[in-house]
Amino acid sequence: MGGVVAVPLRRVSLITAVVLLVLTAAVAIVTLSLGRLGIPLAELGEAVSGGAKGKNAFVFERLRGPRLVVALGTGCALGLSGALFQSATRNPLGSPDVIGLGAGAGAGAAFAALMLPGTVPVAVGALVGGVLAMTLVYVSTGTGFRNPARLVVAGIGVAAICTAVTQYVVYAMERDKASALMSYVNGSLSARSWDDATTIWLVMLCAAPLTALIARRLSISEMGDDIAQGLGSNPKNTKTFAVVLAIVLSAGAVSVAGPIAFIALTAPQIAKRITRVPGPHLLLSALTGALLLVLADLCAQQLPLFENLPVGIYTMAIGGAYLGYLLVRERRKGTL
Repeated sequence: MGGVVAVPLRRVSLITAVVLLVLTAAVAIVTLSLGRLGIPLAELGEAVSGGAKGKNAFVFERLRGPRLVVALGTGCALGLSGALFQSATRNPLGSPDVIGLGAGAGAGAAFAALMLPGTVPVAVGALVGGVLAMTLVYVSTGTGFRNPARLVVAGIGVAAICTAVTQYVVYAMERDKASALMSYVNGSLSARSWDDATTIWLVMLCAAPLTALIARRLSISEMGDDIAQGLGSNPKNTKTFAVVLAIVLSAGAVSVAGPIAFIALTAPQIAKRITRVPGPHLLLSALTGALLLVLADLCAQQLPLFENLPVGIYTMAIGGAYLGYLLVRERRKGTL
């Protein structure tokens, strides 16, 4: 942009971004139009523009529209969060889930449902639980978020404690309430509202410029701390800022959809393997996360044998299949 801003573009990254956008749009259209309550394709444009009436208006405004927009925002937030975390820790199998944010959110939701029913919303409890878990991890490492090894070890310990709390609450609650809680703890997009959509997209709107500011420093940091410092960057501050930003994005996603697993882990790795170029791949990770979550939610809504399952169960299946693929791939290469 003149002599002020330069935005480097790789052709493969640009093509990949366009393909991901087209695929996500296609899955979104199918999500809105498929099934008994689906909006016919000929009337879909009218429903999206707000001109529909009757059943189409109800389906878009109350049932599928908010759910789709929340899925897109949550997938973007989780994919971007995972890319930031993996780049900062230089751990391809790292994500905010690994350091206990999801487990802390589940424990917070469980505590709110059991101890403060009707007083504190479950989503607020989840957000508070995730923040407290991250605070505990920060304090227990002794170095904040600067040491990746300590961060992962402390996160595993905190996650174990939080999981124990959640399991106790589920055991202590009545069966019907426990079933509803477990649906949220596994990650769910059912009964989402436009307020939820506004929340997650406000988080994304605030995080986007901060991510753009840190992207170049993250790319330099991936060369090694010594090289980054020699180029005028402060790798420790960059890592801390990236981890904090990843936690904020993940906490925003948890507050509207619960702790959805594996999107933050798999989206950056899929984006990196598609392009096969170095770098944190922040934008592509966000787009990949959105596509994966919208696709998983389509399965949650339309697969007849597993109707109304929480979307988090499908993302767990995606993550497990991807990890299995990695295991087979690395064994064939002889690296495992």
